[in-house]
Amino acid sequence: MHTLVIGGTRNLGPSLVRALLARGDRVTILHRGRTQAAFESHVERLHADRSDAAQLALALAGRSFDLVVDTTLYTGKDAKVIAQLIAGRAERYIMISTGQVYLVRPGLKRPFLEQDYDGPTMPPPAPEHSVDHENWLYGIEKRKAEDSLLAVHRDHGFPVTTLRLPMVNSERDHFDRILGYLSRLWDGGPILVPEGAHLALRHVYGEDVIRALIQVSESHRTVGRAYNISQDETVELEAFLRLLAELSGAPLRVLAVPRATLEAQGLLPSCSPFSGLWMSELDNQLSKSELGVRYTPLRTYLEKLVAHFGRAPRRTPLGYDSRVAEIKLARTIRS
Repeated sequence: MHTLVIGGTRNLGPSLVRALLARGDRVTILHRGRTQAAFESHVERLHADRSDAAQLALALAGRSFDLVVDTTLYTGKDAKVIAQLIAGRAERYIMISTGQVYLVRPGLKRPFLEQDYDGPTMPPPAPEHSVDHENWLYGIEKRKAEDSLLAVHRDHGFPVTTLRLPMVNSERDHFDRILGYLSRLWDGGPILVPEGAHLALRHVYGEDVIRALIQVSESHRTVGRAYNISQDETVELEAFLRLLAELSGAPLRVLAVPRATLEAQGLLPSCSPFSGLWMSELDNQLSKSELGVRYTPLRTYLEKLVAHFGRAPRRTPLGYDSRVAEIKLARTIRS
């Protein structure tokens, strides 16, 4: 089987490539060439900015694939382009989408079900509320991409399957979210979190996403369908932090601070990336009942992540440059 991975160099990509090679696939990756990742020499690399239609067309000219896994499709415009380019030249196409397609729907009950997708969406937040506007736009554009591909499926049989993901916790998370929390535990200072209620956490382990991708690619019953991919457990932020502290062997010190204060000082989301107001919570029963996907228990995969980051050479995670300001604010509040 010849598989094209669009993206493939960050977070899920390298693990996906390894899994495909282990299955016996011939693998080609297409990316911009900005992020490097070590692959076996027989992995073919194509370079193009996938948002540039001309570059993409040139890179894919004359090629066909048994499977395309698209990890970097973010807009409806780009969805139309890729569907036109590979129509009739790919047996299967899997799009990596997001749980934020539900967050732009008003009034939904958590955890979100696949059937919650259809219906009206909320109007855009005011542009001056930049975080809300950017997150709304991300969810809306992902919906446009899904809708565009599904329309081509209905009209022309385009063989698309969509996987909707929440936050992905993995050894290669380029946002360094777990590592950011661990680094704050290891330095002995407090973890600053916004006061008040937090959204419950229901994320997914990266390796579980890879296994789900492989299972989806081997089942033709998934064509034209969308599936939520998510861990089984739903936990509160406080319980998550206690577990992470226990597994790391570090004392847990948490300081609740008014959200407005943290935002005014530019400390969110760095100080607590799982305290955001745009975080999905997905029901995973359809993936389990139809595909037989099984998910690694939260404690088990956190043990793996803590062990991985604990033995890796220490580095400064993304967002840790705000740590001095966090400590200073904590001292000011406590004094």
